[in-house]
Amino acid sequence: MQKRTTLKLIAACALAVAATSGMAQDVIKIANIVELSGGGVTPGTYFRDGIKLAVNEINAAGGILGKKIVATDMDTQSNPGVAKGLTQKAIDDDVFAIFGPVYSGSIMVSMAESRRAGVPNWTGGEAAAITAQGNPYVFRTSFGQSVSFPKLGKYITSKYKTLAVIYQNNDFGKGGRDAIFKTLEGSPTKIVADISTEPQQVDFSAAVLKAKQSNADAVFVYVTEEESARALREFRKQGWTKPILGETTLTGQKVIELAGEAANGAFAHVGLTIDAPIPEMLAFKGKFYQAYKYLPDHNGIKGYTGVYTLKAAIEKAGKLDRKAVAQAMKGLHVSAKKYPGVIMDVWFDDKGDIDRESFLVEVKNGKQVVVATLPPLNAAAKK
Repeated sequence: MQKRTTLKLIAACALAVAATSGMAQDVIKIANIVELSGGGVTPGTYFRDGIKLAVNEINAAGGILGKKIVATDMDTQSNPGVAKGLTQKAIDDDVFAIFGPVYSGSIMVSMAESRRAGVPNWTGGEAAAITAQGNPYVFRTSFGQSVSFPKLGKYITSKYKTLAVIYQNNDFGKGGRDAIFKTLEGSPTKIVADISTEPQQVDFSAAVLKAKQSNADAVFVYVTEEESARALREFRKQGWTKPILGETTLTGQKVIELAGEAANGAFAHVGLTIDAPIPEMLAFKGKFYQAYKYLPDHNGIKGYTGVYTLKAAIEKAGKLDRKAVAQAMKGLHVSAKKYPGVIMDVWFDDKGDIDRESFLVEVKNGKQVVVATLPPLNAAAKK
């Protein structure tokens, strides 16, 4: 009698496990491991909200291979150690893919865990080192510094003989500092000031003063969003009248809001902007605002387009197999005609770096104004 009861219990447990497995197979689980508090709360929240918007759209249209996406939010607290632990937790939860972190310092730590488990990982981080390590499971939703800086470098060398550089002393900032030095090496433009600042730095008076004392023709500022706003306000306070140049983080929507009038005149190369003259971008801008009642920046676009890239890779692989999807990402071309959610045609190389059109923008009257559209870095090869 006891043996029969034990057998029934084992059978019941087996059925329960089978049922649970069946449920798991009916959805595509993703983890949003992002900065929802701490210094990275703004880019992390924007990135997460872009992901949510894409997930809702894709699910409403029938999902991917007929399966719905289920997303779970995890807050890294802008701490690399926390990001690593959350990645391990997501892997234990058997997620199919991971999105985030956005901060380069965090993804540099956490992607070792997703790689070990063979889980595809999309990141908004820009540090060159992220894709330089040969990780077959990490993919950018933004330009890496090796793609974006050569584009900006062409503009700088055509305009300025001397340049001061202000950068942030972390993986993101040091990668940008090294990239601009490498880009300008052997060019007509000489870097005459090399100025380090700290993450979450509040007072930029000394850094701006050093830039002024260098007598450079222009200054290149490469720090994260809130620090960019503080730097711009300090430049205005000290009466700086020369060009202030940067990358995406210098002219983002949150920077413009925080810096106010001091953001006007800032000039940057951006991979993504909601003000790009592209119908799909304008449609995204409207949908995002309708959903969240605030305007997105490049981080919102990165999260949104990243999920559509996942969709394209799964459909190319033809099955829900993590390794097959990671392989499908290598050399993947995603057409905006077929997948409007990517907004612009995108190409991925064998390292996981992305390429597409990008823009030169200037902040005028509190808004990004696109002054030029630049082709993909290797445009001829992509025709």
